[in-house]
Amino acid sequence: MVLALAYGLFSYWQVWSVGRSDQARAVDAIVVMGAAQYDGRPSPQLAARLDHVVDLWPEGLAPLIVVTGGNQPGDRFTEADASAAYLVERGVPAGALLLEGEGSTTYESLSNVAELIDDSVETVLIVTDPYHALRSRLIAESVGLTAYVSPTPDSVVSGVKEVQREFTEAAGVALGRIIGFERLDRLTD
Repeated sequence: MVLALAYGLFSYWQVWSVGRSDQARAVDAIVVMGAAQYDGRPSPQLAARLDHVVDLWPEGLAPLIVVTGGNQPGDRFTEADASAAYLVERGVPAGALLLEGEGSTTYESLSNVAELIDDSVETVLIVTDPYHALRSRLIAESVGLTAYVSPTPDSVVSGVKEVQREFTEAAGVALGRIIGFERLDRLTD
């Protein structure tokens, strides 16, 4: 029992710690994790992630940005479509964008990204919310990518909601490390 509690607390500390570290560096591609969109307009959470990419783009860290996320039944647009349009409106060249518009989970999206990109893309910088950074990086590594994270500094998930999500992520990270993230995705889908 003590070991399980220690492992859980260690996982929580890792989620918290990675979410507060910025590993921005030169990579082959920036990958933006999807979040809700409303009829082609990014939710505030997705917009915060995309705004962070708009800030990173002029630094020349990567020649390619991969936007991720599918859609809910009845949606006219995917999260990837909404993200791409948002970035183009803010000056990112359309030719620098690659859309992964099928994934409905972090695992599906990153697995699809690994299949979409060619062999010249080995390193990625994942942009997401702080609470989601560690699990995203670990999943990316599990599908064969060398991954770093640059969590958005302006996440709309804060306060009690952020702590709740950090605990949820810590549980997912702890279990995913034991049973594998693909299996965890199948169990929680």
